[in-house]
Amino acid sequence: MRCHWRRMAGKLSAMCNLYSLTKSREAIAALFRVPHNRAAAFEPLPAIFPGHMAPVVRPTRDGERELVLMSWGYVFPQPRKAPRRVTNTRDDKVLSSRFWRDSFEMRRCLVPASSFCEPHDGRRPATWHWFALAGEEPRPPFAFAGLWRRWKGPIKKDGPVVEIDTYSFMTTVPNAATSGINHERSPVLLTSEAERDQWISGSASEALQLVKPLDGDRLKMVQEGFEKLDLLGDGNTPAPPAGRLL
Repeated sequence: MRCHWRRMAGKLSAMCNLYSLTKSREAIAALFRVPHNRAAAFEPLPAIFPGHMAPVVRPTRDGERELVLMSWGYVFPQPRKAPRRVTNTRDDKVLSSRFWRDSFEMRRCLVPASSFCEPHDGRRPATWHWFALAGEEPRPPFAFAGLWRRWKGPIKKDGPVVEIDTYSFMTTVPNAATSGINHERSPVLLTSEAERDQWISGSASEALQLVKPLDGDRLKMVQEGFEKLDLLGDGNTPAPPAGRLL
């Protein structure tokens, strides 16, 4: 697991990022109204980490949508050090920070997902808790409220110049379902077609109305343990002893 570390009040605090997309390309293209010829190929992804390539849906200039693969994490240059990947966008910084503002106003996107993972604060070894939408099917798909940006430059210290599309997604305060695991932040989830349309097609002020915690009863913990992947996988992946499905 790759983590971003930040120093707070003299202590190191881990902010880890991990989610899954266990649905097929065809299912995601249909749900997000992406034409078949504009949907990139991908396999179900039981574990998506910072820096990984993953599907993202964005509007096109002709009014359609496309599903493309992007690299998770905006690139933040650091003098004499490797660039840092920034995977989350805080709701209390998105309008005040020059790093985020133009992306929020002009380049919003949808990040399809099936579940997301939060480590339990203070437990060693880390216990990973996976959350999904409550529903009749095991992992109802949803979207993170995403932003994207094209990066041209190195992504490693002294590395070559590359040109890639990168994405991040919005976080806000946790809800009742996640606050006992991570009391600081939780991702913004878009669960309906109307919300997804409003996020990528509405004005910035209309999009901002969607940046809020999901009702706690609409989210449930579906897995816990030491495994850093969604054990449900494509529905055929057996759970190893290190983790269990709930």
